Amino acid sequence: MPRSERESLTRSAGNRLLAALSDDAFVLLEPDLRQLTLPQGVVCYGAGDPIDQVYFPHTGMISQLITTGDGDMVETSSIGREGAVGLQCGLGPRLSFTRTMVQIPGKFSAISAARFEHAASLSAALRDQIMRYTETVWAEAQQNAACNAIHDGSSRLCRWLLQCADRTGSEQLLLTQEFLAEMLGVRRTTVTLLAQELQKRGIVRYSRGRITILDRPALEECACECYEAVKLQNLSQRIGLRL
Repeated sequence: MPRSERESLTRSAGNRLLAALSDDAFVLLEPDLRQLTLPQGVVCYGAGDPIDQVYFPHTGMISQLITTGDGDMVETSSIGREGAVGLQCGLGPRLSFTRTMVQIPGKFSAISAARFEHAASLSAALRDQIMRYTETVWAEAQQNAACNAIHDGSSRLCRWLLQCADRTGSEQLLLTQEFLAEMLGVRRTTVTLLAQELQKRGIVRYSRGRITILDRPALEECACECYEAVKLQNLSQRIGLRL
């Protein structure tokens, strides 16, 4: 791929975290960034595994999941074009505390942990970006914990669909009932009923494996307050991260 085309994908037309890097910091990463197309369900790393790659989504989305002893999974955070997973390895070898997997298929940039750590060792700006972005992920995980404990399934589903749309840049989301149930920590039958109700009201169109947002303002009205609390421009700006 020509350098100009590769840079367009990784920066202005793609991942916002990469686009927010200074030119000096990006130059350190650019030669080692690989462009990938990943399908749904690919596991980036399991809980307890070494973080061996950093992934920057462009059009897909990655979820970080906690798995219980019974095999149930609940999402703690999701990452799309606004961020990356595995950034903490830039500060030295790290293990993943979650099961990290591709939730929505799409295009991604990736770089090995070793090369990313080397680049971070040469750039104070890159190290600062790592720490600030990691703080936004922690803050979102805390908000999600409160959301899962307090808010009903319908408002959480609306919040999650809005976040997915924001993070992929698309109002059409490739999501199965099974994945939705795992992300929200509810039964598949509950997801079916909630999606059918939203469809009946003309807010979304739901077919097997695909949800299309038809009325975003109505969906926002149905979402819980957590959507605004962790909305990219609200959360990142409070922490001083400009994306």
